[in-house]
Amino acid sequence: MSAPAVLRPGSEHAGGRIDSFLAAALEGVSRSAAQKLIEGGAVLVDGKRAAKNYKLTGREEIAVTLPEAADCPLLPQDIPLDVVYEDEDVIVVNKPSGMVVHPAPGHSDGTLVNALLRHCGDSLSGVGGEKRPGIVHRIDRDTSGLIIAAKNDAAHLFLSAQLADHTLARTYEAICTGRFRELSGTVDAPIGRSRSDRKKMAVVPDGRAAVTHWEVLEDLGRFTHVRCRLETGRTHQIRVHMAHIGHPILGDTVYGAKKPVAGLQGQCLHAVGLQFIHPRTKELVSLSCPLPPEFAAMLEKLRRQM
Repeated sequence: MSAPAVLRPGSEHAGGRIDSFLAAALEGVSRSAAQKLIEGGAVLVDGKRAAKNYKLTGREEIAVTLPEAADCPLLPQDIPLDVVYEDEDVIVVNKPSGMVVHPAPGHSDGTLVNALLRHCGDSLSGVGGEKRPGIVHRIDRDTSGLIIAAKNDAAHLFLSAQLADHTLARTYEAICTGRFRELSGTVDAPIGRSRSDRKKMAVVPDGRAAVTHWEVLEDLGRFTHVRCRLETGRTHQIRVHMAHIGHPILGDTVYGAKKPVAGLQGQCLHAVGLQFIHPRTKELVSLSCPLPPEFAAMLEKLRRQM
């Protein structure tokens, strides 16, 4: 077992369920996984074992002991994949919201990696390690869209180099809260671990360089449909940057409003485009995928409310 993670909910969490709070605060932990942790005695509130129906006061200290992902062997699982592109070197998948990319503490199966192991067999790069075979980059659990995996080490190293020099282009669409004053802009602000909550990221002076370019696609009154292009790829980068400039992403209960949005599973953020140089042919590959149904439905709902 790992060392306990210590969480301190704020007053804005008062009255909320502890399992919902843990699912939002701990990456890779679903609400059902949080419930299992509580039932197993792995969650302490102010030093005492938490009750399954515990409601937060916003003043407590929560200690969570998570099992190590390495304790569970990786198994191929028959999970449907929306394959956008595939050849002998790479596979690009349109990941649904709610799917974890690779095994993490508290979420050892049902991940994209489990699905890829079934789909690709032994044809996945080992560069990412035994828990992340083939994985070149990540997408948050509650973010949907295009993600690329490598089928051999040469392809993995070639794609990783493109990530490092920013030539692997990733484009996202999001619904942000509020109305933007400009039609386009750039957020150039370093990102690192939050000083107040180690499970969150934040703009901090000594963080790693992070650059996000954005442009307005549609003014929706109290909300805005935007396109974001990543120049770097820090953890939670778009979510942190949009919140930093006062426009958190709709449905993001970590960096925005704490209350979930009806009709959404996670935040309204979708990796709509991916562009890379193919590791074998050296030709430019440009891919795109449509917005997921819940995202498109939310856009229509907001348009009707204007």
